[in-house]
Amino acid sequence: MYPACLLLYAFPRRFPVPSNLDDEEARQNLHRNLYIEGLVPLPEKALIHRLRARAATSHKAAIRGGVGIGDDCAVVPIPRGHQALITTDFSLENVHFKRAWHPAESVGHRCLTRGLSDIAAMGGEPLALFLSLALPRDLPQSWVDGFFRGLLKLAGKFKVSLAGGDTAQSPGGVLADIVVLGSVPKGKAVLRSGARPGDRIYVTGELGASAAAIDLLSRGKKIRPRDFLGHFHPMPRIEVGRLLREKGLASAMIDISDGLSTDLGHICEESGAGAEIEIDAIPVARKADLRFALHGGEDYELLFTAAGGKKVPSRIAGVEVRQIGVVTRGWKVWIRDKDGLKQELKPQGWEHFRK
Repeated sequence: MYPACLLLYAFPRRFPVPSNLDDEEARQNLHRNLYIEGLVPLPEKALIHRLRARAATSHKAAIRGGVGIGDDCAVVPIPRGHQALITTDFSLENVHFKRAWHPAESVGHRCLTRGLSDIAAMGGEPLALFLSLALPRDLPQSWVDGFFRGLLKLAGKFKVSLAGGDTAQSPGGVLADIVVLGSVPKGKAVLRSGARPGDRIYVTGELGASAAAIDLLSRGKKIRPRDFLGHFHPMPRIEVGRLLREKGLASAMIDISDGLSTDLGHICEESGAGAEIEIDAIPVARKADLRFALHGGEDYELLFTAAGGKKVPSRIAGVEVRQIGVVTRGWKVWIRDKDGLKQELKPQGWEHFRK
């Protein structure tokens, strides 16, 4: 039998709005009625109960030998001979998404992609995820349900369990903080600092689709999510990262979340090296242009380097891989055009707090 709250949510009624909202009892009654109609989020305890049930049935994955939702902490065993990978990422309304632009399912999917992509960039495997979610009091429950559908569907694809988190009422927009726990064989994590002069630079997939979608939306254009899957439903390259680590191909790696120019700069900075890339080699996504491919973020493709003697396949786990340049001595990043002329490529991707 379903809880009464779910029955009421399924068959909403119309309630009059109290005229005296200065009265605390009237405000509470209004919120209770709105909750019954699904116009505001479920109370915290009911919301957690619903999420726990959905997380348990969304896929067959479980925390083997551990404990998930229900205690003060989750208990997550790390495979023998492995090290833990831990990453955290914010998804903030009006910074990373807009409710007017992004369906709730897309927001949940993208929220988890941010964390899974970091695990992929280290060559790791995800084990468990944790979500802290702050919701405005007037947010429809249907939006919350959609958010979790998108998040849990992606979690199921990679057999990673929702093991805990926190919920709170937000004074403003939606705030979601995703934490993903992963593992990698001891000493085998692929770092940003391993690139050496002479290494070749590679990128997976195509670049610029996400930035192109944002550009169109910001100019008031209506677009269909299915035409911009790289933005609305990006796919973290977990298997590609794992295979690059297992085969010893990648000397350094990062996911492209802030833009190629910025993320390549991160590798060069950590490795104490420079780079030179070819304009014609950059895989520009359909409906995007070069500036979006160079500086747009949230593609969640992998950017990696490999020693010159390593043979890198043109496709890994079904994903296209393309060489775009080489690691050089020095510290600058250069871009060369089809005529052989080169200029410095300065980081122009996303950076918080920059004017």
